[in-house]
Amino acid sequence: MIPDKIELEIVTPERKVLSETVDSVVIPGAQGYLGVLPGHAPLLTGLMIGELSYVQDGKEHVLAVSQGYAEVLRGKVSVLAERCEKAEEIDVDRAEKSKQRAEEVLNRKDVPMDEFRRAELRIQRAIARIQAKSHGLG
Repeated sequence: MIPDKIELEIVTPERKVLSETVDSVVIPGAQGYLGVLPGHAPLLTGLMIGELSYVQDGKEHVLAVSQGYAEVLRGKVSVLAERCEKAEEIDVDRAEKSKQRAEEVLNRKDVPMDEFRRAELRIQRAIARIQAKSHGLG
């Protein structure tokens, strides 16, 4: 029998962000966004920086996630993320400032490759946070 709901659990190294029963989940997987409905085939995927969304009782909820892994089992999705914020927790001004500082690094000449890559990741995280906040307002 296929379950009609999914247990969704999201944890970071600092805290358990979410533990809810939901209708569906959309994960920013390593190969692109992945929709998960009850009864989905088991899989393990890396996470890219992006928005994780889920539907619960007809209402969509959005979170910004940053790197990690997601495991999908028949009736459960477990997300282990380096970082995760619910839309209502996101400070858009802080995200905008972080993005601006990272862009300044990218615009400098002779930036070491590791610093360049960290700045790129900061920009991606800031964009994901800003988008999650704007999508989470609806």
